[in-house]
Amino acid sequence: MTKRFWLLSLLLMLVLSVALVGCSDKEKEDETKEPATEDQTDDATEETTDDGSEEGTTEVKDTLVYARGGDSTALDPITTTEGETFRVTENLFETLLNYEDTNTELVPGLAKEWDVSEDGLTYTFSLQEGVTFHDGTPFNAEAVVFNFERWMNGDADQFPYYTMFGGFKGDEGHVIAGVEAVDEFTVQFTLNRPQAPFLKNLAMSPFGMASPAALEEYGDKFTENPVGTGPFKFSEWKRNERIVLEKNEDYWKDGLPKLNKVVYTVIPENSARLNALMTGEVDLIDGVNPSDVERIKADDTLQLLERPSMNIGYMAFTMNRETPMADVLVRQALSHAVPKDQIIEAFYGGLAEPAKTVMPPSIEGYNDDIEDYEYDLEKAKSLLAEAGYADGFEFDLWYMPVPRPYIPEGQKIAEVLQQSFAQIGVTANLQTADWGTYLEKASKGDFDAFLLGWTGDNGDPDNFIYTLLDKDSIGSNNYAYYSNDELHDILIEAQTITDQDKRNELYKEAQVIVHNDAPWIPLVHSTPVIAAKKEISGYIPHPTGSEPVTNTEFTK
Repeated sequence: MTKRFWLLSLLLMLVLSVALVGCSDKEKEDETKEPATEDQTDDATEETTDDGSEEGTTEVKDTLVYARGGDSTALDPITTTEGETFRVTENLFETLLNYEDTNTELVPGLAKEWDVSEDGLTYTFSLQEGVTFHDGTPFNAEAVVFNFERWMNGDADQFPYYTMFGGFKGDEGHVIAGVEAVDEFTVQFTLNRPQAPFLKNLAMSPFGMASPAALEEYGDKFTENPVGTGPFKFSEWKRNERIVLEKNEDYWKDGLPKLNKVVYTVIPENSARLNALMTGEVDLIDGVNPSDVERIKADDTLQLLERPSMNIGYMAFTMNRETPMADVLVRQALSHAVPKDQIIEAFYGGLAEPAKTVMPPSIEGYNDDIEDYEYDLEKAKSLLAEAGYADGFEFDLWYMPVPRPYIPEGQKIAEVLQQSFAQIGVTANLQTADWGTYLEKASKGDFDAFLLGWTGDNGDPDNFIYTLLDKDSIGSNNYAYYSNDELHDILIEAQTITDQDKRNELYKEAQVIVHNDAPWIPLVHSTPVIAAKKEISGYIPHPTGSEPVTNTEFTK
């Protein structure tokens, strides 16, 4: 062997050695490398053939990004009346009873069975067993008692929705006499008087069960650290940007939820939200402009979902303020100066109907015999003159800064009202504020007049008229500060009797009283629409305006 040949052979052996070492190191790296994080994989999973063999990989999403127009104001549902809160907390907290997926008929929730005494004063609930809160605290009868004792010992500023039970402990109208843990999984409610919508009230979003241990640990900070029994657990809240929920791996319903994560993000402008959906930045949106419906239908990557209508959008007068609108003739005059058909045509694309009373036609007890205040500017001027305001007056009209199902474009609708009022000599100065401030100021009676709306919570007429316009609800949901003793007596009687036909007649009488007093100008009942990516299934919009995404998933 020559020296040259020997050197070439040595060089070749060296190259092969290096190559072999490189391969070995790569194999070790693959074996020891940490699994990719969720963000790195973007929820990628392996797809297999029918016989189970690996065919390749495809991305199957298990994170839902839900874009909405405004942020939640709280994550403790009993502390607010605001729908963006309930949209999120429906996934964190559960109630004793639930509604059906598409209506407000009652089905079991955290209570699997219930019994009502013949006199309507005692309700006994058998609870689900084996349920735990997100922090590991067991759910049982004592937890139910703890939650109700917390609420009934509060006030309307703390727990505005608890007024559904006629006030708080010590108040004359308070319905609940006591709540008792009979045994570990049996709880009994005793009432001071019958309340026809009592069971439907229990199923409402605000009455979700919270962990007693977490309530004691976090105190006033519980709204930023919510702990319930729901299908998802709280992960993160970056105000006015996003709320992140993660799958509850210990959820008591087998195989649920189907998603691993839900992100509620905020995109204030309707068109920008739709663009984010079309570019794939988000998966599902509400607050769709009616003018965009045909565009969505034409996109084969999207689907359009309708929410059953159970709402009202309105303009309210704050009755306890010293303004010309304290005079019923002035309120009636302004009611005659609202072009409802024009508003619906411009901003609802046919997905709404004019409102003439305080509750929608889909609710039992709706009074269709009421005649609306027709759009008549001359009649409006005549009533103003009769009230002593022939030269008009000036007031502040506040509009919502976020789109809502019943008021999709607050500023533009307010501008139409402003222009119409100007034609009868009334100047409306338009004002707004951020969503949280807006609701707080409205609840405290700080506005002359304002736009707002309501989506029914439980399908009962009580949830519209009593909740929104009875004197018991002033400062909680009655932002108009309207009070009428005759109305109150009718509403309490309607709560107390159980014959639905008799109740309906009483609610029809109540609507006549409210119509004549005109504390509101009812504007519209809308049919809200939701747009989503085509591959989303299991998402069912509920008439109450909020629903958990327990069964929602992405199909391949």
